[in-house]
Amino acid sequence: MGKVRQADIARVAGVSQATVSVVLGGNRTGVRLSERTRLRVLEAAERLGYLPDPVSSRLASAGNNLLGVYTFTPAFPDIADAYFPILAGIEAEAAALGKDLIMFTASSAAPDRIRRTRLADGCLFLGRHVPVDAIADLLAAGFPIVHIGRRTELGGRIPHVGADYVSASAEVITRLARAGHTRVRYLREPDDAPSSDDRERGVRAAAADAGMAVAVTRTSGPDLDATAIARWLDDGVTALVVEETDTGAVFEATWRALGEAGVSVPGDVSLAVLGRPPAGTAGPVISGFEVPRRALGRAAVRLLASLVEPGTGEPSPHRLLTCPPVAGETIA
Repeated sequence: MGKVRQADIARVAGVSQATVSVVLGGNRTGVRLSERTRLRVLEAAERLGYLPDPVSSRLASAGNNLLGVYTFTPAFPDIADAYFPILAGIEAEAAALGKDLIMFTASSAAPDRIRRTRLADGCLFLGRHVPVDAIADLLAAGFPIVHIGRRTELGGRIPHVGADYVSASAEVITRLARAGHTRVRYLREPDDAPSSDDRERGVRAAAADAGMAVAVTRTSGPDLDATAIARWLDDGVTALVVEETDTGAVFEATWRALGEAGVSVPGDVSLAVLGRPPAGTAGPVISGFEVPRRALGRAAVRLLASLVEPGTGEPSPHRLLTCPPVAGETIA
């Protein structure tokens, strides 16, 4: 058999196709139908194995318990990738709420591709950068969205669940200050994503409070070598602080350069990462903090569900989760 149609149900139930449409649509218009007729239609639909088309259901009803997930990078990363625990958290919370997930491939951020997310009741977005115009169109249409990661675009109107990078980064600098460090070099990637800017804001604020000198280097990694390390140490730098990003490129380059320079950590220089180092990094446990990625995924699903069904909780459309500190072994 091919796909079961409402006409097939009408034939088996001995009613009109219009009656089938009313029954399967929940009779939201209040058409008078006998209970016997309604049950006959439902029994015929079940016997034939009828499944409503999700697009039609979305257009005809308030929702279909489908939540979208749209990433601006490959959606199925390696298990060691930073996105994996977020996706695991999304799946776990969606299952707990009785929601299904629909994944949208993100080969580009073209507006027509992003508009496809309206097949779902609402959509989660992940990525360092946001296609502002396409997101603005979704918000203007009243389509529920939540971005995982703090967003400042569109006047702060984008609902989001993010990590409190400002406080967590400031705490790392305060630890260094208490250990006696007065000159720090902070290494971050060149682009201006909110997560990067939040980390730097925390670094600068805590350094100012402690009277610490902090210099910021923007780099993607290739220019970090033993010569740069030696120059910074000659200038009196006693601690390096490195931004964690999706790629881990800056930390890996810094770690490699320290090895090439023959510099011991933390014997010759202290080292901290604003987050965690890439999985598999050998050596001592790097000091820093944990990004609560699984909790971010779960909290984002709860917020999205509350936007899809107003009045079900999560009163604030903007949430920041605490990042637990990791003492590690590399601050001395």
